[in-house]
Amino acid sequence: MKKSMANGNKNSELKKLSKLSDRELMMEFRTSPNGLTTDDASNRLEEFGENKVDMQKPDAWYIVFVKAFMDPFIYVLTGLLVVSALTKDYEAVVVMALMIVVSAVIRFTQDFKAQKESLALQNLVKHTCAVKREGEINERPMEDVVPGDIVYLSAGDMIPADSVLIWTKDLFVNQSSLTGESMPVEKYETAKNQQEILEDVSAIDLSNLIFMGTDVLSGQGEAIILKTGQQTFFGDIAKHASTKREMTNFDRDLNHISKLLLRMVSILFPIVFLLNGVMKGDWTQAFFFAIAVAVGLTPEMLPMIVTSNLAKGSQTLAKKKVIVKELNAIQNLGAMNVLCTDKTGTITEDRVVLVEHVSPLGDDDPKVLDMAFLNSNYQTGWKNLMDHAIINFYETHPEKQTHGPIEKIDEIPFDFSRRRLTVVLNIDGHQLMITKGAVEEMALVCSHVEIDGEILPLTDELLNKMNDVNRKMNEQGMRVITVAYKRDVHSDATYAVSDEADMILAGFVGFLDPAKQSAITAISSLHQHGVTVKVLTGDNEIVSRKVCGDVGIEVDKAYIGSDLDKMTEEEFESAVNETHLFAKLNPMQKARIIKTLQTQGNTVGFMGDGINDAPALRTADVGISVDTAADITKEASSIILLEKSLTVLEDGVIEGRKVFMNMMKYIMITISSNFGNVFSVLVASAFLPFLPMLSLQLLIQNLIYDISQLAMPWDNVDESQIIHPVKFDTKNLFKFTISIGPISSIFDILTFGVMWFVIGANTVADQSVFQAGWFLVGLISQTLVVYMVRTEKIPFIQSKASAPMILMSVLAILTGIVIILVDPLREAFDFGALPTNYWGWLVGIILVYMLLVQFVKVKYIKKHKEWI
Repeated sequence: MKKSMANGNKNSELKKLSKLSDRELMMEFRTSPNGLTTDDASNRLEEFGENKVDMQKPDAWYIVFVKAFMDPFIYVLTGLLVVSALTKDYEAVVVMALMIVVSAVIRFTQDFKAQKESLALQNLVKHTCAVKREGEINERPMEDVVPGDIVYLSAGDMIPADSVLIWTKDLFVNQSSLTGESMPVEKYETAKNQQEILEDVSAIDLSNLIFMGTDVLSGQGEAIILKTGQQTFFGDIAKHASTKREMTNFDRDLNHISKLLLRMVSILFPIVFLLNGVMKGDWTQAFFFAIAVAVGLTPEMLPMIVTSNLAKGSQTLAKKKVIVKELNAIQNLGAMNVLCTDKTGTITEDRVVLVEHVSPLGDDDPKVLDMAFLNSNYQTGWKNLMDHAIINFYETHPEKQTHGPIEKIDEIPFDFSRRRLTVVLNIDGHQLMITKGAVEEMALVCSHVEIDGEILPLTDELLNKMNDVNRKMNEQGMRVITVAYKRDVHSDATYAVSDEADMILAGFVGFLDPAKQSAITAISSLHQHGVTVKVLTGDNEIVSRKVCGDVGIEVDKAYIGSDLDKMTEEEFESAVNETHLFAKLNPMQKARIIKTLQTQGNTVGFMGDGINDAPALRTADVGISVDTAADITKEASSIILLEKSLTVLEDGVIEGRKVFMNMMKYIMITISSNFGNVFSVLVASAFLPFLPMLSLQLLIQNLIYDISQLAMPWDNVDESQIIHPVKFDTKNLFKFTISIGPISSIFDILTFGVMWFVIGANTVADQSVFQAGWFLVGLISQTLVVYMVRTEKIPFIQSKASAPMILMSVLAILTGIVIILVDPLREAFDFGALPTNYWGWLVGIILVYMLLVQFVKVKYIKKHKEWI
């Protein structure tokens, strides 16, 4: 055995090993029927490492704290703060320091809180298993298992590592965490047939291989460990689950805008400095003013506003049973236009129910149900999910048959070669032998059928009709078993497998994992809100197609995993774009589909709870799991649902869009306002003999406005704004900026004219009056224009802002007025007293400004068919 073996292609390697005989396996892994020696096991543990998988570790609080300061806007403010400190402009230092601390502390608080709430993540593998070494079987920690170990398995055991079976007895394994298939899987020591080992069959589907992360439902088995730890299928999934989530479209666009604004600041700073220095001759004041302009153009509160929006959204979602692990996932949830989801438990009820009991020709037949119940109820072996479904249905069925005293005579247990189970009962003095099992195997032991109470020979014509019935049930997504019987085979209580012959076929029983009724409504609502739903499942195509039809997902064509592997890249991209159902997928195929959808410009969410879903969850823009999922799955997720329901997810999508829209309001208003301020500052610098506002005045104006915007996360959002996925559209941002931004410049220049010509503040001695006038117009107009821009409708009439938003705006305006009217405050900030005739002009300028913005907005929407 070579260590390098563990580093090759897992699928082909395991398939190759599954074909070896027991003797060849023991030679390959240098072991024996007595197991490894203690020394061998110790050496291999050192060579291969512990049998566990690595998971991401959370950041320490101080790392989260440092990251809260890692933002380009904070870098700029810090640089300006240092320069101000060196030039002894201490008032500016205090204001900028306050901006930095408030922004970073709020961001740290929210990020660290979100991380703490998601720390219920522990290793899945924390169990013991029965290991045979030196001829003795002992319970050992799963971490100590090494390749070549021989392990013994029984009902309830976790499979410790990827292994090949060398002995089994009635072994049923639950592989749903890896494959998504809801039914138990039969496992035994040899492959059922050579078709299993064909190239297009996954190793996970082989009947003599078992895998870490799955568990034993019933029976017993003995296996040789092939791969451990990171070299297992589970380890491979964990590795992909623990990788860092790639930057989303929103993150990329936000970074792009941030860099654009910073470039604007870096270009404008020297221009303003030189222009004011040359025109006014006071280079010190020019320098401080240029710094203040740079601060004003720097949206230093953007990280805090974004984080506050996300934090408020996470709190709202928590009340709706949605836990946000990664705050950035909320805006992606709002932008999501494609939802890929697993089938089992998400759009189905994750349980098996009996839905049909029919005669050989497909007619409803209570006698078939009665016989199926007698078989399931009186068998003494492990009752599988179908047995429980039969019993539950029978006990609640109003037309169930009644019997006299029933005595059990004998039983022929289920085994994998026969794939059927027989019980013999004494009912009303007759021995009734009832057998149920797989359709193919039951067809081999039936020679007659019962139709309408008449026993008929099983002719080819009848067989074809029964095959049609079976096929139609399969097309409806049912798993079908056959029920047959014989009477009075023996007079004694001795029955054997040889008695399972010349039986009378009574009919068929069909089972489904039914679609959730809530999923139908939820999927319809998601479609109405512009979200395309695609199903990515490990289950088979026929069952999945039926379930999709039941919940309203249109499936014209479906592909299975092996189909995808044979496609060219162009064919694959076309299939992913056009198809809504993909079945029999392995974990990497799910992740590849999501990655392809992303490259096609979609914001993709994925919802799943199995170990096999972890890579897809990590790849998606929004990874969604449930709180009952495996730890590795929750770790790979960005959002965790407390209820496995698409209805809960629908609530999350709507809330995500509200959060996104409130963030976009701030971003759009800030950028357009800054764009307009550039022209205002350049005009003032070029034509005024004094500074239009002192550096401290600009900083305090900026601080008051930014604080007022902290209420933005609590603002109302129009229904029309969240009916479709919301995305950060840089083209729309540019159009919006050049349409709205210049309006503020026009009214700034108008204000300059009023202050210069009407108020008479046109000398250096009266500059404090000029500065007070522009301070109030700028603060009030910037605060109130938010109400024009926040909605497509008529503000205050058709669309009302939230109470916190209005309150903060009123406080901001009152603060500005108080600073101007109260003598000590006015003098502290070097403002002059405004004359009485100014206030009428103030109201007029603000009113006309708001009306013009509303007019331009209407024209903009009419032309571009969109707003923010």
